[in-house]
Amino acid sequence: MAATEKTSLLPKSGFGPTEKQGDRFRTSSRKSGIRRHVTTLVATASALALLWTARSAVPVPQSLSGALRLSSAMASGGITPGELKEILLTTPSNDSAAEWLRYYTAGPHMAGQNYSQATWTRDRWTEWGAKSHITAYDLYLNRPVEHALSLLRPKATEPGEWDVTFEASLEEDVLEADPTTGLADGVPTFHGYSASGNVTGPLVYVNYGTYEDYADLQRANISLEGAIAIARYGGIFRGLKVKRAQDLGAVGVLLYSDPGDDGEITEENGYAAYPDGPARQPSSVQRGSVQFLSVAPGDPTTPGYPSKPGVPRGPTDKYIPSIPSLPISYVDAVPLLQALNGHGPSAKQLGQWWDRKLGLHNHGVDYNVGPTPATEALVHLYSAQAYTTTPIWDVVGVINGSALPNEVVVVGNHRDAWIIGGAADPNSGSAVLNEVVRAFGEATARGWQPLRTIVFASWDGEEYGLLGSTEWVEEYLPWLSATSLAYVNIDVGVSGTEFSASAVPLLHDLLHVVAGEVASPNQTVVGQTIADTWSGHIGPLGSGSDYTAFLDHAGIASLDVGFGGGPGSPVYHYHSNYDSYHWMATYCDPGFVYHAAMARLFGLLVARLADDAVVPFRAADYAAQLLVYVAKIRTQLAHHDNSTAAVWTGLAEDEQETSQGGYRGSHQVDEQVAARGVNRAGHQEDIDVQTTKKHFAHALDRLEAAVADLAAPADKLDDKADSLRAALEAISETTGWLDGLLAHLHRIWLAFQVAVVNHKYQRLERQFLYDGGLDGRDWFKHVVYAPGLWTGYAGAVFPGLVENIDAGNWTNAIRWADIIESRVRLAAKVL
Repeated sequence: MAATEKTSLLPKSGFGPTEKQGDRFRTSSRKSGIRRHVTTLVATASALALLWTARSAVPVPQSLSGALRLSSAMASGGITPGELKEILLTTPSNDSAAEWLRYYTAGPHMAGQNYSQATWTRDRWTEWGAKSHITAYDLYLNRPVEHALSLLRPKATEPGEWDVTFEASLEEDVLEADPTTGLADGVPTFHGYSASGNVTGPLVYVNYGTYEDYADLQRANISLEGAIAIARYGGIFRGLKVKRAQDLGAVGVLLYSDPGDDGEITEENGYAAYPDGPARQPSSVQRGSVQFLSVAPGDPTTPGYPSKPGVPRGPTDKYIPSIPSLPISYVDAVPLLQALNGHGPSAKQLGQWWDRKLGLHNHGVDYNVGPTPATEALVHLYSAQAYTTTPIWDVVGVINGSALPNEVVVVGNHRDAWIIGGAADPNSGSAVLNEVVRAFGEATARGWQPLRTIVFASWDGEEYGLLGSTEWVEEYLPWLSATSLAYVNIDVGVSGTEFSASAVPLLHDLLHVVAGEVASPNQTVVGQTIADTWSGHIGPLGSGSDYTAFLDHAGIASLDVGFGGGPGSPVYHYHSNYDSYHWMATYCDPGFVYHAAMARLFGLLVARLADDAVVPFRAADYAAQLLVYVAKIRTQLAHHDNSTAAVWTGLAEDEQETSQGGYRGSHQVDEQVAARGVNRAGHQEDIDVQTTKKHFAHALDRLEAAVADLAAPADKLDDKADSLRAALEAISETTGWLDGLLAHLHRIWLAFQVAVVNHKYQRLERQFLYDGGLDGRDWFKHVVYAPGLWTGYAGAVFPGLVENIDAGNWTNAIRWADIIESRVRLAAKVL
């Protein structure tokens, strides 16, 4: 339905409170008066709480100003909670999801391209009941101009002259079966934020290019000075592979996808390559950004403030590379790797971390490290990039809350892709989000309005470095800090069939509950839900998607969900032309049943957050998880020498999913590889090590005590929330003026208590922000979670503390233990 300038829809009913946190949605009808009383009274209490917390003084985004006004008219009647749930479960359609995906994947839509997609999204959301607008930012971006890559060998007859013995195509094959691959306006293979360069040097194979891989090379006396490094994708964020090579003197970097990382589905195992089968297309190339994501996301010229027209812009050397890099296919990589045969140590000689998943042995690659002798073979890399400042366009839609419009749930997906397609990344998520907006539109058309304001966002520029979401958070940080309850993210909604999730502990219980409410497309056991087919594991949030600014910079409770692939899944061609509509419809999600299931789950998550009178958080889960983290640090310290990265490794392996590419099916977070992306070589032992370690032991004791002390107020808050849910369930109509007056006064007090409890839940995550930020990357403020400094994708827990332990800097580890302790005690005080 079309939205008017001032929404006249009134709240009629919705997801009311439950008797306890783990309860399923109520499906029975409720008296229409219950919602009316709760809505009116909670609005009254919230008005008082609004004055109490001085939120009215916070600057508000102009387009969202209506979201902060307390509604003057409260509704009665309307749909029941069960009816709302039914709408959110039945509205998402396989065919509609397929239609939206076909639209988004029909043309190029890199950051700052295809404005028509932004306007189309805005118009559809407005039509469905979420009045929407476009917010623009001026971003510093590169576009590819031209590139070349060749292998040079000396001419036998002309000393000093070189022949080009191999020239890489640097293109993906056009496939007749996949129309997307043949479109004339396809995006060349390149790296976002790569430097321009024209360089020649010996080649060195650096495995996955983790920090420890480079350290292995240093220990083997293999120099990267003046060399071109070739690394396989996987394990860590690609920009950090380039960063470490640059630090060690390399003049260029090549990145390729090794079929050894594709799990069971390989040509070597008898599977046909795409499009004839599910194995990797040999010419596939993974594009992507090489920004130093773990230092800071967003526009590299405006770190920490929004990139609006006319703002001052700074140097970029801290945030993006100064050397050129190119992504290549494994077909183009083979002749280069073959040139290394017999030169330098072999992968087997360098140990288990190198001698694994070697998928090109049957292509004549021995996986020697090199370097290629300068007198025998050199590699020439040429990359020309044009940098410019250009607009990108976020689409933001709003459904205003009724009783609690000053509490906001933000829901987001990014729209931009490196290629014309982007069927999995990101537009499976875009199709899911459209179905969720459409479902809520159906509910508002029938008279429903959420208690809290829902903000939907279609971000632009995510692929270059989380640009659209980061700039938006930086622009509206005071408002978000004052009002935002949670951020709900979907990026790659569907790239396989295995459900997975990452979230802060506050949201763990909600994820488990809602997963049990949605039927799984996998009905090998009739009637099973997504929860039944899911391991139940919820990992910590690292980076690589748009939740980063919300959690790590703004301290807003966040979650991220998706269906991804496993070792036996069809190979997902991440950031390749083959991430196309044809691939999705043929191999990944025929019938689009997983898209529809994800829309149902996603919609119910948003509804619970936006419409439960008492927010569906559990503080005790946070306290318990922090105790687990401290215990793991103690265990690792007790069992491993501190000159290794065992502390981080122990945390990472337990806290992350291990599958082909993780649940996103894209980031290839092999946790064993990621755990090697830590600073082991930069060991900085204090002079009086033993004394300092004793002081550190006392600091860790204090931190553990603070975490233990958080448990009691967390439990008390959760118990209070449960009792309020039960009390709200018991509200009924009364007769008699005196009984009615007393009941009304009781309800006002009850509603005020709800507002206070909600406020405590909302503020809990904020207490883990430290204004000084992490060492060397102060944009990251969260002391519990951050992307690993040398991993990027994988989440690190207690990053300031653990990274200093791993580096042997015990003095700074003490400092970070004290910082974290102070934040935990603030959290306990808030509760």
